[in-house]
Amino acid sequence: MKYVDEFRNGELARKLTASIAGEALNGHRYELMEFCGGHTHAISRYGLGDLLPHGVNMIHGPGCPVCVLPIGRIDLAIALALEHRVTLCSYGDCLRVPASHGLSLLKAKAQGADVRMVYSISDALQLAQKNPQQQVVFLAIGFETTTPPTAVAVKQADALGLMNFSVLCNHVLTPAAMLAILANQAGERLHGFVGPAHVSTVIGSRPYETFAFDHGKPVVIAGFEPLDVLQAILMLLRQINTGRAEVENEFTRAVTPDGNRKAQTLMDEVFELRDSFEWRGLGTIPHSALKLRQRYVRFDAETRFGLEYRTVPDNKGCECGAILRGEKRPQECKIFGTACTPDNPVGSCMVSAEGACAAHYTYGLKNRFQRRERRGAENAEKIQE
Repeated sequence: MKYVDEFRNGELARKLTASIAGEALNGHRYELMEFCGGHTHAISRYGLGDLLPHGVNMIHGPGCPVCVLPIGRIDLAIALALEHRVTLCSYGDCLRVPASHGLSLLKAKAQGADVRMVYSISDALQLAQKNPQQQVVFLAIGFETTTPPTAVAVKQADALGLMNFSVLCNHVLTPAAMLAILANQAGERLHGFVGPAHVSTVIGSRPYETFAFDHGKPVVIAGFEPLDVLQAILMLLRQINTGRAEVENEFTRAVTPDGNRKAQTLMDEVFELRDSFEWRGLGTIPHSALKLRQRYVRFDAETRFGLEYRTVPDNKGCECGAILRGEKRPQECKIFGTACTPDNPVGSCMVSAEGACAAHYTYGLKNRFQRRERRGAENAEKIQE
């Protein structure tokens, strides 16, 4: 399949791995963060971490929209469903994120709330059209990738004159989160970033220039296939070894310097910056999220229903915050794989398919089996020699 099979070629992967090993300097540590959860998933799924030489370490970032959503925002959605009796529409992963008082949207549904899983915001919009007597709220989450569809839906609702449709807006901005990462403990030891793929198709590569030019951290934007990630790592090592800090684009088949101008214009028309927004694990970050402009404020669920946000601390036993900051790995959480599993998640990192904990849990056994196979093959070759 074009753009899939050719980026999963085993022979090319071996050559790239050899090039990375040749580029890695003895005794030198390379701490590289893959910001996006899609890259974390790819690294775990294909066992890429096992292919890297000693000293080249991949650090998981906060780039999972479900993972960075704080408990207080889920509580607002539950309040809409249980107290205001709206029809609350959400993506599937959000339904299972643990919230306050042992609740989640899924458990609220079990208590009688009208909570529905949808595949896109257009499903929620159609639901509002078909049920004019019922208030329908879409739980809008995501980075710049999913923001344009929300803008389109809001404009459609405006054109249709729908007064029973609104959005609980939780759209957040990638560059702001990356800056927050650099200000944390993990940021001090980072040598470079594997930049997001889908986000960059919208915003382009230029917004990352501040990390290279002002902070001295090279950024390589990469696709989600295994060869994409390996090539990006090689490009980062070459930058670091030559003392360069630039923004490079490995994902040229989808990303341009300026991104999608039409999508950017649409986003700017419908949204404006919030003064501040709380992120799970990163705390409150100024100018890091979006809200509806005054022209469209009647579609803002927080305004329509008079919601008041309240900060809620994470579960004391959960290390999601530290994992999202890149300070810890999933296996360093005491409840990883025991009290916290995908079937019974304690933290959001174990809920989302792109969450670091879920990726490590899902593919950990597979990777260990692959390592045993490789070691067995290597030992067999030595015996034959």
